[in-house]
Amino acid sequence: MSSASLIKNPTERVRLNPVVFYASTILILLLTAVLIAAPQQAGHMLGQAQDWLSKSFGWYYMLVIGAYLVFVVGLAFTSFGKLKLGTKDDTPDFSYGAWAGMLFSSGIGISLLYFGASEPLDHFFNPPEGVSASSAAARQAVQLTFLHWGLHGWAIYALVGLAVAYFAYRHNQPLALRSALYPLVGQRWVKGLAGDAVDGFGMFVTLLGLVTNLGIGAMQVSSGLEHLFGMQHNNTNLLIVILVMSTVATIAAVSGVENGIRRLSNLNIILFSGLLLFVLLAGDTLHLLNGFIQNIGDYLNGVVLKTFDLYVYTGDTAKSERWLGLWTLFYWAWWISWAPFVGMFIARISRGRTVRELVFGVLLIPLGFTLAWLSVFGNTALDLVMNQNVAELGKTALEQPSMAMYQLLDHFPASKIVIGVAIFVGFVLFLTPADSGAVMMANLSCKGGDVDEDAPHWLRILWSAIITLVTIGLLFAGNFEAMQTMVVLAGLPFSVVLLLFMWGLVKAMKQDAKAEEDRLEQMQAELLALGGREFIRR
Repeated sequence: MSSASLIKNPTERVRLNPVVFYASTILILLLTAVLIAAPQQAGHMLGQAQDWLSKSFGWYYMLVIGAYLVFVVGLAFTSFGKLKLGTKDDTPDFSYGAWAGMLFSSGIGISLLYFGASEPLDHFFNPPEGVSASSAAARQAVQLTFLHWGLHGWAIYALVGLAVAYFAYRHNQPLALRSALYPLVGQRWVKGLAGDAVDGFGMFVTLLGLVTNLGIGAMQVSSGLEHLFGMQHNNTNLLIVILVMSTVATIAAVSGVENGIRRLSNLNIILFSGLLLFVLLAGDTLHLLNGFIQNIGDYLNGVVLKTFDLYVYTGDTAKSERWLGLWTLFYWAWWISWAPFVGMFIARISRGRTVRELVFGVLLIPLGFTLAWLSVFGNTALDLVMNQNVAELGKTALEQPSMAMYQLLDHFPASKIVIGVAIFVGFVLFLTPADSGAVMMANLSCKGGDVDEDAPHWLRILWSAIITLVTIGLLFAGNFEAMQTMVVLAGLPFSVVLLLFMWGLVKAMKQDAKAEEDRLEQMQAELLALGGREFIRR
């Protein structure tokens, strides 16, 4: 493949891609209008569709998620892992510390605060198999939570980030999803209908994930304010929270990657780490450390089994299928829905890194902290319910998950101050995925410009506004769960696009490796010929 393929003219200004922009916007607004206009009917139909998908394609989801993980790890360990995402003279745009911080923050949102205590408790009371509220259920609960937040999801981010970065920085192609299809369909189709379709659908899937994130974030912050200050839980207060969060995220998006997003990432790490250390040290430290080590062992020991576990032999097929659809399949689809914008953001900050650096950086840098957070908060919540008879926490986790974290912190010293910090942490955690998502949505809406040139400010502001309006409409219509269901449904076709990314990467890397071998052989032949002529002259 020629490195001149799909070259973007650096003198060509960034401009709107009308096909991608209008098609994705119309699709998004039509879906939102239907969900708002007929919430009950739409919710019922989407629920039936999700049940059908869980029964018919659960096996497929489990297979492809496992394939993504094996693929990216395999690439990193092969000779392809040495390939640089850029020319041989390119150096990383960001220091290793800044790069690691942005990797951490781009994929870890406020959902980790939302599910940190509530998910293990939900699995404890409603396990996919076994006796509920038992010691075995508690152990399995943390194992399942690790599965949903572990290597598989980060592998999806690594795959998209690698595919986009490889073609952008090694072949000077657009920093867009479409570029990964070039080896398969050629320049004409990538620049035309096929490329527009992939970018447009990628934007649609991304918006589903961003709306879900904003909705969860607003409920998390609103619940914290309700718990701390007694703020009434109503639509007016929820609207104020959403507008404030969206406004700050938009300002950060306009300030760009180098300024707003990088600084927010650094703040994320400090605040998040501080809250984790407080709970670890103020709680039963020895118990939490023992639990973390055992949780890691359970996760690694069962990672292959749980990757393919469809709970066929539970004796209650309907229950297990429902649990799988509500949890594991939802998570896999949710990771896929975040993959376009998180993957593009990872590509945007990874010029000059090698394939191996990107893969292991994405897989391991955020993973250690994520698992530590889930273990510390999950085991603290389970201990409160099982050993300290705090039954109210278990009930809250099932009925109002966004409140569970704050009720947990009530049992620690200086709880009011700590809860206030937790609310602020949630606010900041929401911002980085939200602003990076708006930037990447705007970038996908454009064409032209340099490879790593971001879209104009007005387009970033517009996408932030669209995300905000869609979230408000769905929350107020009482149909936010329908949007979560759409995440699962939309993840299915986009999972096929990711398989095509794998095919395109292997094909391109083989061609590049062959071209490099031919170049070295030619250089050796020229050197030998030159040496022969020198020998004859002597």
